[in-house]
Amino acid sequence: MKKLGLLVRLKAKAGKEKNVEEFITSALPLANEEAGTITWYAFRIDSSTFGIFDTFSDEEGREAHLGGKIAKALMENAPELLATSPSIEKLDVLAAK
Repeated sequence: MKKLGLLVRLKAKAGKEKNVEEFITSALPLANEEAGTITWYAFRIDSSTFGIFDTFSDEEGREAHLGGKIAKALMENAPELLATSPSIEKLDVLAAK
């Protein structure tokens, strides 16, 4: 069951919007490798704002994701691609279909 989640917001630097889009969409294979990640979505909010939403059945899965390859790559590439630091929010999933 999807009980826990993460909501990550990413603001691309001017001119880096396509790079951010390519970066987050290329992370899908890594997310598929994570046994504790139940769902994983990459999305665009507006022309320069992107996000990632993922769900987990337990805190161990969420923490493994936060310490995993996607998070590491995001933090390594953030200074080049992002106008601000990533906003990473832990959340509780109250209902899901």
